[in-house]
Parts: sequence; structure tokens; C-alpha cells
Amino acid sequence: MNVQISSKFMPALMAIVAITAGALVNYAGDRLLGIRLELFWGVSTFSPLWSLDLFVVPFIAGMVVSMIYGLGGKLLCYFAPILVRGISYIQMANYEGLPDGVTLLPLGYWVLILIVAVEAAAFGGVFGEILIKKVYGRQPKHLLYKRSSGSSSKK
Repeated sequence: MNVQISSKFMPALMAIVAITAGALVNYAGDRLLGIRLELFWGVSTFSPLWSLDLFVVPFIAGMVVSMIYGLGGKLLCYFAPILVRGISYIQMANYEGLPDGVTLLPLGYWVLILIVAVEAAAFGGVFGEILIKKVYGRQPKHLLYKRSSGSSSKK
């Protein structure tokens, strides 16, 4: 059985796939490093691994979103860290058994962490588009594809 997806739904489907892949990369990076950004352990919280999880992991996730979706992926890359960070914060807020000496970040401080992670993903999304296009910005008009090669152009 051959199922065809309407061309109207293809961009939305690709957006969902790209955001899901970015969220999985972000989640896997969090688990691989073993860092929970929403928990505060005191001054020892701010380690090199914590910084790596805050800056580099969302950057890679944003780059993955942009590489999968293509041009326009830099607009979608914001959603992957929002999903992962939001779900993680809600899980920890509902979790009753935090160890001694550990506190859940207040919502205002957590939002600051979220903004930094989202901006790192935005840089990754822009970098992913640069990798796709091989140049950033608009292309010069002489490099654009001309639809009919037989038309005469006046100079």
C-alpha cells in the first residue's frame, strides 16, 4: 500500500520531526553529562560540565533542528530546549525526594537559565543554516536560478 502525504502537511511534519530530533539531542546530552540545570547545589553547581550543558548541548540541538528542517530551521530551534527544560523543571517540581542541600531553582532564576539555553540553540540554528547554504544572507542576483533560459535580458 502506497501512502502519499499531502504537500500541504509536509512542512509541518518536517518541523515536528526536526523539533523532536533536537529535543532528543538535548535530552541525551543532559543525561550523558548527568547535569540537572534546574537544581542548585550551591557554588559547586557551576562546574565546567554545567556550562557545557547550558551552552554547547542546546547549540548542537539547534544545529540539528536547522540541518533537518532546512532553511527556516533557525526559527524552529527555539522549541527543542524549551520542551526539554520545561518538562525537566516540571518533573523536578513534582518530585518530593530532593537530597539534602539541594534546592529547586525558583521559577524566575530558572527562566534566566532557559533564556540562555534558548539563545544557545538559536546560535546553533543560525550555524546550521550557514552549513546548509554555505553562505549566510541573501544570494547575489547573478547567482539566482533563471526560470527560462530562452528569454532575452536587457542590460
